[in-house]
Amino acid sequence: MLSYQHAYHAGNFADVHKHLGVHVMMEHLLRKKSSITYIDTHAGRGLYPLSGKEMTRGAEYQDGIVPLLKHATDHSDVASWLAALDTLQASGNSSPSLRFKRYPGSPWWLARGLRSGDQAHFFELHPGEFKHLEAQSFVGSAHCYQRDGLNDVVAMQPVATPRLLCVIDPSYEVKTDYQQVASTLGKLLSKSRHAVVMVWYPLLPDGRHQVLLDHVKASGHKKIWKSELMRWPEGHTRGMHGSGLLIANPPWQCPETLTEAYTSVARVWGGSARHHGTWLCPE
Repeated sequence: MLSYQHAYHAGNFADVHKHLGVHVMMEHLLRKKSSITYIDTHAGRGLYPLSGKEMTRGAEYQDGIVPLLKHATDHSDVASWLAALDTLQASGNSSPSLRFKRYPGSPWWLARGLRSGDQAHFFELHPGEFKHLEAQSFVGSAHCYQRDGLNDVVAMQPVATPRLLCVIDPSYEVKTDYQQVASTLGKLLSKSRHAVVMVWYPLLPDGRHQVLLDHVKASGHKKIWKSELMRWPEGHTRGMHGSGLLIANPPWQCPETLTEAYTSVARVWGGSARHHGTWLCPE
C-alpha cells in the first residue's frame, strides 16, 4: 500500500524513540574505525518542515519532540541528540523550541555519520516521498532506491563493509507486515549474523505487534533487545499508545545507555510515560 506518508507523524513520540536509538547506536559504532554500511528500508522523505501542511494538520510533534526542547534532560546522550537536531534549525533565537523549524527522518541521522569508506542505502517505495528524498542535500553519496527495502535488504547481504547497521521501520498498514518483518529479520541475521538491526513497531490497542515478537522468538536468534516506550496508558487512545524497538546485536552497553536515556525522556513527558527494556530471547 502507498497511502502512508510519514510527514503527518514526523517528530512524534515514536520518532523520538526510534531516532534517539539510532543516534546512540551510531555513537557506539563510530568509536571504531572499521567501515559501516547503513541501510534504511523505509526512508520516507528524510526531512520534514513544520510549515508543511502534513505536520501542521496532525502536529504530533507537540507531544513528542517539543517537550524535550522545552525542558532540559539529565542524560548526556539525549542532550547530544538534541544538539545534533539543533544544527538543522534557524539561528538567532535563544529558545530551542522557538528555533525548531524542521524535523529529520532516519536517513538524515544515518547520513550525518558517513565517513570515507562507509556506505548508505535508502529505500522508499512511495513515489512522492522518494522524489523528496532524492532532492535532499544531505543524501550526498548515499544510494537511493524507489523500491520496498524488505524485498532487497536480504539480497544485499553480505555487504562490502565489515559492519552493518540496518533500520527496518515500515508503516504496518498491512497486517501481514508484522510476519514479513520477522521473516526478513531472521533471513538477514542468518546471512549476516553480526549485523546490528533496529526494527521499529507500533504499540496499538489490538496488540498486533505480538505476531512480530512471537515469530522473532521462534527464530531462535539470540542477542535481541526489546525496548518499549509508553507515551500514554493503554486504552487512552484509539491510535498508538507506545512505540517498540527490537535491536539485534546492540553494541556493548547500548541497552543500559538507552534504558537510562529513554527513562530520562519519559520523565520529561511525565504522566504515564515509561520505558521498559528486556532481552527478547535470554540466553
